[in-house]
Amino acid sequence: MSFRGNNLDTFPTAKPGFQGASYGQASQSHNVSAKDKYRRLFEQFAKRVEDLTEHPLVLKIRPYTPIIARFFIVATFYEDSLRIIAQWSDQVFYLWNYRHFPYYFVVFFLFCVVISMFTGATLLILRKQTVYATSALICTVILQGLVYGLFTGSSFVLRNISVIGGLLIAFGDSIVTNRMTFGMLPELDSKDGKFKNYLLLAGRILMVLLFITFTFTKSWLTVLLTIAGTVCIAIGYKTKFASISLGLILAFYNITVNNYWFYGSSKRDFLKYEFYQNLSIIGGLLLIGNTGAGQLSIDEKKKIY
Repeated sequence: MSFRGNNLDTFPTAKPGFQGASYGQASQSHNVSAKDKYRRLFEQFAKRVEDLTEHPLVLKIRPYTPIIARFFIVATFYEDSLRIIAQWSDQVFYLWNYRHFPYYFVVFFLFCVVISMFTGATLLILRKQTVYATSALICTVILQGLVYGLFTGSSFVLRNISVIGGLLIAFGDSIVTNRMTFGMLPELDSKDGKFKNYLLLAGRILMVLLFITFTFTKSWLTVLLTIAGTVCIAIGYKTKFASISLGLILAFYNITVNNYWFYGSSKRDFLKYEFYQNLSIIGGLLLIGNTGAGQLSIDEKKKIY
């Protein structure tokens, strides 16, 4: 039915000077306001979670957070070095008979790996010679993968790339004074912090690669939370909230799924490896939450603009 009645002044579009918006414009405006509403709700929720870090109990622990985080990051290297020593004959037998490396090379390689991991991990915790310590630990990750032939599995590759990301974050966090790196690499200047910020960015991106394989075997809610958290960390948006969320998720699954202390034989060894690898990632997330994402992030850009 068409419009009926003679009082056109009661119809909104008939009033003088009225400029009616089209349906599409009204719909678009509604969508924009809805997006702003959900964004504000998310930011309010994230702010509440981040405010928990200002709790008096957390503030007492905060001064020790960096050293705890660095210990978590290198814990997998301590575990691996102790396992090689405890299983020395089995390690030598495997590399000599199954990987067909010369016997003396195997002994020399394992000895160097144990010394490098234990020394490098200790130096990184103490923030001593961090360039050499980080380089040594990264080299052991790569060399062990090559010698043991472990680069065929995508899960292993992504997990160890994430561990390297955690090492880079720990290294970036430890840059507090001017020093020189190897050869022709630029000087690490604490004033402009450019090199540190690039390290933090690279570490964030490498570390979140772990969650690519982690999400596919979990519930849909965990998948959504993990994907959102990894994207936030990669781009440096609400970094503290994202690192807290991912750290809690990973810690929960680490305790409930990788509880190696309840098992024996080979399954215990595999779960122990998974547990300490995840602990290294948790340490990296803890450092991100404590120190921030650096200048190459959306959080820092929002402070400027």
